[in-house]
Amino acid sequence: MLQFEQELKTTTPPQVGKGSGVIEAPADLARFRRISADDKRVINGQTDVNQLVPFKYKWAWEKYLSACANHWMPQEIPMNRDIALWKDPSGLTEDERRLVKRNLGFFVTADSLAANNIVLGTYRHITAPECRQYLLRQAFEEAIHTHAYQYIVESLGLDEGEVFNAYNEIESIRAKDQFLIPFIDILTNPTFCTGTPENDQRLLRSLIVFACLMEGLFFYVGFVQILALGRQNKMTGAAEQYQYILRDESMHCNFGIDLINQIKLENPHLWTAAFREEIQELFRTAVGLEFRYAEDTMPRGVLGLNAPMFKEYLRFIANRRAQQIGIEPLFPGVTNPFPWMSEMIDLKKEKNFFETRVTEYQTGGALSWD
Repeated sequence: MLQFEQELKTTTPPQVGKGSGVIEAPADLARFRRISADDKRVINGQTDVNQLVPFKYKWAWEKYLSACANHWMPQEIPMNRDIALWKDPSGLTEDERRLVKRNLGFFVTADSLAANNIVLGTYRHITAPECRQYLLRQAFEEAIHTHAYQYIVESLGLDEGEVFNAYNEIESIRAKDQFLIPFIDILTNPTFCTGTPENDQRLLRSLIVFACLMEGLFFYVGFVQILALGRQNKMTGAAEQYQYILRDESMHCNFGIDLINQIKLENPHLWTAAFREEIQELFRTAVGLEFRYAEDTMPRGVLGLNAPMFKEYLRFIANRRAQQIGIEPLFPGVTNPFPWMSEMIDLKKEKNFFETRVTEYQTGGALSWD
């Protein structure tokens, strides 16, 4: 015991890399270090990010466990009916085919952007191990989603060059991606480091853009469109995969919102009136971009849907996302024109919604949509 106390007195104190989540300490002191849950912080934490327990952010760990229980793979879902329908010249209208190809054109790169943002950006700056654990699972799920879109493209025999380059060649898709990329570049810049109010706000802004606007808004026109096809017994294999992707993305969005609110709670000085006004403006811009995408994918009415219906829906979703992070609704009085979408998100059953087959999960657990 005396030897241990002498070592503590004579050893140089640990040097904390501010904002990096990395502890630089002599090995002989590090082996004696014990971490309290109260010491943890979502950002700018000064504890060892390798020490998962004791838990402080149990909500993050529970979401990680739920995500693992929801595991699925694209190849589990048969595409036979979709292939036959796509090859049949009278199987789908030209508007329906345009809708499918535009959807895949956006999604095949969107989830890659999301994965890059997590792996190369967000993960570096989050110092809570429980939250990092979920981010690792989320990154894997983004890879599964990209795999799913590729699986659909390959199954239908689509022009891969056309679909995978849509984010460069289709203006409505390009505009959404160009809106997102600056927020990725901030976090993936190797010189960027949290620890100042300005940089902490930059991180918080990027997290809001990705949780509330990318995963929580930009995906929803596509989800409605493909799931509407499935409801009419068309493209049921693709629609089933989109259903599972919607479930995953709903959890990603909810995790991101919890992360944002925890950062706000621990750093209230970041949540200034000017910052909130800036976020509101980003919400308005995102609604406009997604509505433009709806107009491009549906120049005429299709599947009982039309672009004007999505103006109401996108404003409804934007209000919900704003309220979830403590911002007043931007579009008072709007309602949800697609109440069945809420039912899709809340659906809990082991047999898939489109009744193509019973899906067996590796974990043996029932689906969770929370």
